[in-house]
Amino acid sequence: MNGYHWFRSRGLFVGSGVVEASCKSLIGARLKQSGMHWTLDGADAIITLRAEEASRHWNEICNPGATQTHAA
Repeated sequence: MNGYHWFRSRGLFVGSGVVEASCKSLIGARLKQSGMHWTLDGADAIITLRAEEASRHWNEICNPGATQTHAA
């Protein structure tokens, strides 16, 4: 089964519109708040952090039965 069918079989979106909307809400909403001014390096840093946080949810979607354990 190719990637497209795998995602579709799980009811996930595969079109670019969903990705573009996610970028707008994930990145744009943070960078475009009232009064904010970003350097290119600062914007890159916050984008990296927000993408990393969002990717944790991606793992939950793709592996719903998997659990993470952390050593104390």
